[in-house]
Amino acid sequence: MNSPKQQNEVVMITGASAGIGRATAQAFARRGAWIGLLARSAERLEAAREEVESLGGRGLVLVADVADDKAVEEAAARLEKEFGPIDIWINNAMASVFSPIAEMEPSEFRRVTEVTYLGYVWGTLAALRRMRPRNRGVIIQVGSALAYRGIPLQSAYCAAKHAIEGFTDSLRCELIHDKKDIHVCIVEMPAVNTPQFAWVRSRLPNKAQPVPPIFQPEVAADAIVFAATHRRREIYVGFPTVKAIVGNKIAPGFLDRYLARNGFKSQQTDEPKNPNQPDNLWNPAPGAFAAHGSFDQNARQSSWQMILNKHRWAFLCSCIAGIAILAVIASQL
Repeated sequence: MNSPKQQNEVVMITGASAGIGRATAQAFARRGAWIGLLARSAERLEAAREEVESLGGRGLVLVADVADDKAVEEAAARLEKEFGPIDIWINNAMASVFSPIAEMEPSEFRRVTEVTYLGYVWGTLAALRRMRPRNRGVIIQVGSALAYRGIPLQSAYCAAKHAIEGFTDSLRCELIHDKKDIHVCIVEMPAVNTPQFAWVRSRLPNKAQPVPPIFQPEVAADAIVFAATHRRREIYVGFPTVKAIVGNKIAPGFLDRYLARNGFKSQQTDEPKNPNQPDNLWNPAPGAFAAHGSFDQNARQSSWQMILNKHRWAFLCSCIAGIAILAVIASQL
């Protein structure tokens, strides 16, 4: 008979205090999961824990900076001690700087890389130390369309997301070679309505915004849960993600020129930036931020592309059946 610790899926989510991480914690809580909530803000993590437990899950607050490999390892050890073996590890924590490259400081490149890339590496290593001996587990990397198509003003973030792709490709090969039944999936995200645009370090004259079209974080969370429970290598979320990735394969030079013309304005609203805007690059930004940012009026609640993606075989079979029926009808005319 299993112990109580083994009866619920145990999930670690980094960057769980706000945005996609917070929405993902809510989504797993509805499944009854026991969730390690890892981020830097104890106050927001406590609020996230209360949400998780009100939705039917259990939450464990783990205050840590993902740039600190030892802190990530200690958080993983504590989660397994409290809740049991980790079934699903979700690397999601990120940092960014909105700035032209020529104005970036070396320390800013280093910090974004340590959080957005190395944070994923440290999380993956902590997960593998536990999953490899058990020969089971799922690792989800929350990616971005910008991993394939860099854009102006977010060079450090785009570079970190590119790095995650290369790291994860190497990991998959090694797991296959070692015959380890550990599933790894990257979920490539579109623009999402999260609080990061209210706290990101920015040198833009106006308020930063996600490049439209914008999706609600619940769309992202739904895709992550799907990725954790289905054997997909990579998932593109939203048609804008598909357009960016496929378009860059076909005409990267055209996109260079297009983004040079449009990529600066599309990342800013028409409203001047607040000179006192909080900055979370080195320390958590104060405030009761949750899953959603300030773009609710313009954010989409669902993605038709993701609906088709989740049911692609049923959609394909329906198309084939439709074509066959039309062929039969045409033959009788």
